[in-house]
Amino acid sequence: MTRFLPRTLRLDPSDTVIFKHPAEPGEWAVPGGFAFWDEAPEALSGKRRQAFRGGFLALGSFGWSTLVEVAEISPDAWNAALAALAGHIRAQYGAPDDAAAEAAAREELAFAASLCDHPPGTVLALSRILEGGEVRERFRTLHRRDVPHTQFTTLPVFSLAPEDEPVEHPDLTSLGKRP
Repeated sequence: MTRFLPRTLRLDPSDTVIFKHPAEPGEWAVPGGFAFWDEAPEALSGKRRQAFRGGFLALGSFGWSTLVEVAEISPDAWNAALAALAGHIRAQYGAPDDAAAEAAAREELAFAASLCDHPPGTVLALSRILEGGEVRERFRTLHRRDVPHTQFTTLPVFSLAPEDEPVEHPDLTSLGKRP
């Protein structure tokens, strides 16, 4: 059975500026919303707020990445990602035992894999917001356009938010430009 999972992607150095602990390119990743369960989103600030608003959690460094790409994952790499995430959940988030940590890791990996119903190399972005006291996640795909200087377009992929919520459209072409 072929499996796909998000893999961190760095198009420019912006992640090294906006996140306290940026992910390395090429790490397997999950949305990682669980990392904020014990925090009040409205109280987050600075780089932690940036991780909340648009970060995927990498499974090697446990750093954050703004973008990921759909990539095929081998069974051995899947098992290593599962073990790493389960260990992280147990150590950092207080899972009561190894079985509970593994169950939570399996659920998070399954959710991440469900976002990868696109051709390999498809770029994914996410945004999290607090709405009506609940955290909402929205996932989008970013597709290359056949124009000079590599530009992207956005298309909605999956949303846990109401349909009438305004959609943010990041301008990825301006990320590398400095004023």
